[in-house]
Amino acid sequence: MSRRRFIKNLGLAGAGLAINPLKSKTQPPNLTPPVKNNPLVISTWIHGMEANSGAWEILSNGGNALDAVQKGVAVTENDLNNRSVGLGGRPDRDGHVTLDACIMDHDSRCGAVAFLEEIIHPIDVARAIMDKTPHVMLVGKGAQQWALENGFTKASFQVPVPPVQKDYEEWRIKSEYKTGVNVENHDTIGMLALDANGRMAGACTTSGMAYKIRGRVGDSPIIGAGLFIDGDVGGATATGVGEAMIRTAGSSAVVESMRRGASPEEACYDIVQRILKKHPGVDGMQVGFLAMNMQGETGGYSVYNGFNYALRNKGQNEMIDAKYMRTWE
Repeated sequence: MSRRRFIKNLGLAGAGLAINPLKSKTQPPNLTPPVKNNPLVISTWIHGMEANSGAWEILSNGGNALDAVQKGVAVTENDLNNRSVGLGGRPDRDGHVTLDACIMDHDSRCGAVAFLEEIIHPIDVARAIMDKTPHVMLVGKGAQQWALENGFTKASFQVPVPPVQKDYEEWRIKSEYKTGVNVENHDTIGMLALDANGRMAGACTTSGMAYKIRGRVGDSPIIGAGLFIDGDVGGATATGVGEAMIRTAGSSAVVESMRRGASPEEACYDIVQRILKKHPGVDGMQVGFLAMNMQGETGGYSVYNGFNYALRNKGQNEMIDAKYMRTWE
């Protein structure tokens, strides 16, 4: 390129007029206007039914999606009989129950907390981080300290709860660490909601893998892995073995697939296929995705059978079985 041509192109670029000689082969963004006056909430697993009820109290009265998902997943966090969410969850291999959560709104505002101990509702801490700080994520002792300084209190009951402590002591005899397909119909809860104004939000919360190495954090509090919302396109959340979602930025990838025109189910299928192709080590481990676009269409897909999700709107309140790639006997 001649010096004169180079200077001319540089001037065009500075004026915002330079044209990329490589034409994009991607489809135009899927930016169809969002549906309005038809609130909807979906969430992972059977405990999503009760969680959806909490969210629906807000959505059905014209409330916003962000408040709805926060209240919804807090229902599951408050259930001390749940062994994968909240302080009723199973501990790490050192006997400590640690919690992870994140929340994200229509405009990409988000907050997250990880490796948090003794606080009943990590989703509330995540929301407070989003609203009160310039940061996205706080972790560990620093997160707990900040929470206590901002009005949160430690749980007044024993953690792990007695039944979980008993199971943990029995596990310690052999100390075998396995991450197998979920056969209990529960895991991390991820929730997506669309309010009557056509705005979307999502939340995700978990106590993580049972008997994990102390300090391990999975995908649930990581924006783009366990949860992602784009108010122009839709949202996605994940459940299962978090490492697989982190390695592929799974929830973000689902949303980007929808942006290119895929339906929610097609987008979830796409990332499940990608995980199986790139990470053969997930054999015997469940990975599932749940998605919703701004038109209120929903879908899910998982590696193995058994993954389902709860859906609630003005006319439905039911569990839906997601499609899957493989059968687990």
